[in-house]
Amino acid sequence: MTTVSSPSPPWLNPDSTPASDSASTSPSHHRDRGDDAESLDSFSSMTLNSEDFNLNPNPNLNIQTHTTSPSATTPPPSLLHLSFNQDHACFAVGTDRGFLILNCDPFREIFRRDFDRGVAVVEMLFRCNILALVGGGPDPQYPPNKVMIWDDHQGRCIGELSFRSDVRSVRLRRDRIVVVLEQKIFVYNFVDLKLMHQIETFANPKGLCAVSQGAGSMVLVCPGLQKGQVRIEHYASKRTKFVMAHDSRIACFALTQDGSLLATASSKGTLVRIFNTVDGTLRQEVRRGADRAEIYSLAFSSNAEWLAVSSDKGTVHVFGLKVNSGVKDTPTRIASNVSRPTSPSSSLSLFKGVLPKYFSSEWSVAQFRLVEGTQYIVAFGVLPKYFSSEWSVAQFRLVEGTQYIVAFGHQKNTVVILGMDGRSLDYLLCCFDNSFYRCQFDPVNGGEMSQLEYHNCLKPPSVF
Repeated sequence: MTTVSSPSPPWLNPDSTPASDSASTSPSHHRDRGDDAESLDSFSSMTLNSEDFNLNPNPNLNIQTHTTSPSATTPPPSLLHLSFNQDHACFAVGTDRGFLILNCDPFREIFRRDFDRGVAVVEMLFRCNILALVGGGPDPQYPPNKVMIWDDHQGRCIGELSFRSDVRSVRLRRDRIVVVLEQKIFVYNFVDLKLMHQIETFANPKGLCAVSQGAGSMVLVCPGLQKGQVRIEHYASKRTKFVMAHDSRIACFALTQDGSLLATASSKGTLVRIFNTVDGTLRQEVRRGADRAEIYSLAFSSNAEWLAVSSDKGTVHVFGLKVNSGVKDTPTRIASNVSRPTSPSSSLSLFKGVLPKYFSSEWSVAQFRLVEGTQYIVAFGVLPKYFSSEWSVAQFRLVEGTQYIVAFGHQKNTVVILGMDGRSLDYLLCCFDNSFYRCQFDPVNGGEMSQLEYHNCLKPPSVF
């Protein structure tokens, strides 16, 4: 799942605490392997009212729309957070006044909750009534070191998780809550908030973390303990795999729904690599471009046939994946599976030993014509990898420098793009650099994607 959050200043209102009827419980500590020292990031308390906890599909996300009409003199709220839900059917928006939930297709606001204070993280759980919220902005609704479990059926928080440092991101599954701090990750059981696992990581200010959403046991990916390394946790087999994915710092990664494939990009931003999460083998490598770029998001299609990439260069790329064929198609493998052409020889070779050797000679398989009289040297395999790279099948051009996140739409061969430039949010819907795009790509011919839908949220609300 893809998340973009604007950095938040230190919490300025420590006396602001949510009303809660939840009862306190004492957590049991589970140390990560090799973690013998107490960390300042470890959680300090947690509460949950189990009688109030009810994980159900949220009818508001399907049949109703709730909006709050702002006054004409109130300035638009500032954007703090933007993320898709697990199946990319909806997306959540955190602002300095609350949060909104919007539908992708058709594009419309589903509901909003106005607190008049900031929410910097809004994590959905598909379309159910439970969300995870973290305060942020100059006047946060909740402390930035707490994860609040919000039940939208009741319109209030039913639980919380507290930490000794700020929360960078949250990931939800139907059975787990994953909280990401700058150098530590905590995994909780969803129903009772019991701590199941904690993981030490390399410095992770972006809160990078991905969890599988398919049926079965969870696969979790996070930064490893050194630059360029990723850590893959398989909870079913209780196995941990470390992969040196890049030489540079990890900038972004994404998992397939079932957790079988992992796409990674580094701070250099030129290459994206796809790994098998079971054994850590490199399955494919694709090239975004030759210049350095900051990768903002990576997204697999639901069938893992395509990979979408967005960066600060303003172009969204779609790559074709061949990793589902079972074996990576490397140049060596391709060469070994193709019968080599035999060198042509003269039809008079049967007279070998009688006619001059010229007539029975072996001739070249391939030729390349150059300028006669010029001196050339030749060697195999010395050209840079750039010339043999796999490039994107389709592209969509946007404004360079704006932060975009991308996901595949539910309609075939469509991509949804949200833009965030940290400015403002329109009253009725959203204003992420004023843009919501839905595009379609040609899987056969590729090239520029066609724009199916665009919404400029600065237009009057009546247009929606």
